[in-house]
Parts: sequence; structure tokens; C-alpha cells
Amino acid sequence: MGFRQGAGFLLRGLRLWRERPRLMLLGIVPALIVGVLLAGAFVALVVYADDLISWATPFADGWSEAIRSVFRALLWLLVVAGAGMLAIVTFTGLTLAVGDPFYEKIWKEVELSLGGTVPDRGVGWLRGIADGLVLVVMGVVTAVVVFAIGLLPLVGAVIGFALGLVLSGRLLAGELVSRPLEARGLDRAQRAALMRQHRGAMLGFGVCVQACFLVPLGGIAVMPAAVAGATYLAREALDRAPR
Repeated sequence: MGFRQGAGFLLRGLRLWRERPRLMLLGIVPALIVGVLLAGAFVALVVYADDLISWATPFADGWSEAIRSVFRALLWLLVVAGAGMLAIVTFTGLTLAVGDPFYEKIWKEVELSLGGTVPDRGVGWLRGIADGLVLVVMGVVTAVVVFAIGLLPLVGAVIGFALGLVLSGRLLAGELVSRPLEARGLDRAQRAALMRQHRGAMLGFGVCVQACFLVPLGGIAVMPAAVAGATYLAREALDRAPR
């Protein structure tokens, strides 16, 4: 499976908004809660960013007004952009930690629709919280790396954005796909070995989901579809695996 097939799994998940709207609305609840909290924190940062930057850069007080203004304006843009990236990459982890029972219902219904052997239970609420928090930590590390690359002159912003999209998308895909696979008894090494055979699909799926999260309110609407799409991807990988 390649990049295009991975993107197609997200499209299959999005079709459930038309076919199973009640099921998908269930997945909006945790995404909406986390989205509102992150949006409030982001707005607060934007409002107080000027004061924060002025406090953190006292050495610039003696510069000429024009240079000081340009310098702090650039820092403001970097801080806001970094906070935005951090909110995006941590959104999924926090949402999965809060809403694991909701998303377990979605992937089980997708499993039932595909037929065959269906796990009778998920990974558990506590394990879901732990996995979600690990994804948050990885998201923070990714945001720091992207922010540092963004400081490079001329091409830093473009390279940082592209790298952040790829890295965070890959992390996101791995976490979402792990749910249905772990419920089938596959440990971390087995899951990694299975999905290593479908790197292109994992990348295509993760990047497309992450790109949707960049759209305002996109994460809230796409998150249930992403859970469903990850289940389709996991089942396809299992069906293609040697018996």
C-alpha cells in the first residue's frame, strides 16, 4: 500500500458521516472538549504574547525602536506559530486520552462492518490515557524540533512546516492504528513489524489527517473519521499479512 491508498482510508472514514452520522457524532464529544480548551489557551497566549516577549528580551530595550520592533515582531510570529503547531500535535493525544471509550465504539463498529474476527474488547481506558499522554509528549518534542528549524533564515519556515507535517502525521497514524491492532493481541514489536510493510500508506494517512487538523475546527470533525480510517488501514494490513 502506498501514499494514495493511505489517503483513501481517511476518505473512507469521512464517508461514515453520511452513512453513520449518529456514530460519528459520538466521536465529536471528546474532540470538542479538547478543542475548546486548546483554543482558549491559544487565544490567551496571543493576547499576552507581547508582554511575555518583552519580559523575556530585556536586552533589546536599549536597541533602536525600529530594530527592537522588528525583532520582537518576528519573535511574536515564532511564538504564535510554535504554539499553534504544539496545539495541533497535542490535540490528538489529549483527545484520545479523554475519549478512548467513544473511539473504541467507533472502531468496533467499523470492525463489525468489515466482518471476520472482531475483538471483543479494546485496550482499556487507563491504557488509552497512557498512550494518549505519550503521544502528547512526542508532539511536544516534535513542536520543539520544528520551532528550532523554523529559526533558520529564508527556508527555515517552509522546511519546518513540511517536516512538522510529516513527523506529526506519522506519529498520529501510528497511535491511531495501534488501537485495533493491540486489541487483537499484537504487541508493540509485532505492530511495528506489520506496519513497516506499509510505510507509504501510514505516511499518506497520517499527513492527510494532520493537514485536516490545520483547518479551523477541522480536527473536531475529522477525528472520528480518522479513527474509522485507521481501523480500515489496520484491517487491510492484517488481510495482506502472510498467514
